[in-house]
Amino acid sequence: MSDAVPGKRPSELLTRTLTGAGLVALALVALAFGGFPFWLLAVVAGVFMMAEWSNLHVAEPKTKRLGQYVLFVPLAIMCPIAAGPNFFALGLLAGAFFFLTIVTRRPSLGAGILYCGLPVYALLLIRHEPDGIRNALWALALVWATDIGAYFAGRTIGGPKLAPRISPNKTWAGLIGGIVLATVVALVMQRVYLLPLRFVVATPLLAILAQGGDLFESHLKRRAGVKDSGSVIPGHGGFLDRLDGVVPVMPVAALLVVVPLAF
Repeated sequence: MSDAVPGKRPSELLTRTLTGAGLVALALVALAFGGFPFWLLAVVAGVFMMAEWSNLHVAEPKTKRLGQYVLFVPLAIMCPIAAGPNFFALGLLAGAFFFLTIVTRRPSLGAGILYCGLPVYALLLIRHEPDGIRNALWALALVWATDIGAYFAGRTIGGPKLAPRISPNKTWAGLIGGIVLATVVALVMQRVYLLPLRFVVATPLLAILAQGGDLFESHLKRRAGVKDSGSVIPGHGGFLDRLDGVVPVMPVAALLVVVPLAF
């Protein structure tokens, strides 16, 4: 996820736009089907994310593959024909974290199990709950809207930098633009799909979380000395580059979905 990127060629912007639109369309189709297709797409994303997390933490190939295998166990349990996204799967995620940390003696690598696995678990849980399509669409759409709003506001308005030492291209205007567009999307969904008020109220805070996730991933890449977390998505880099805002948003959105409130 990014603000304005100076100097991008039109062909690069076109590639980025077309790829982004294709990914959104794929996510929407899988979301509509639910069940196995949605689980499979989420798991593929999670396993790729774990591989890129390992690369950012300088894991050798064997350790990288071990991290992917360890993460796949709890993700496999989340399959609709298995246990699904329940407390057992959540416990397996915690166990996978401790196992990988102890075996590799690398807590930062073990943390990747939670960083990559929790958002997958949360998204599957949201889709599994009542009104799952609407609520999962809201959680994903607010991240997309934050990304788009931040990009165009940062590109059009510019101004003071948000965190120049971490990500020189991000601006305060981009932060505000992302929050505004995400909130507008939530308001539209409230009117059209009867989105609960608590989701609308939480949207600006979740938009800030999404951009915080973007900054955290930028910090990881700067520390590792790389531009992108990977190269599998044309115009976007890696899965972590594309899903950095989803990581912190999904667990909080899942809490809002499963915890009953008065509004």
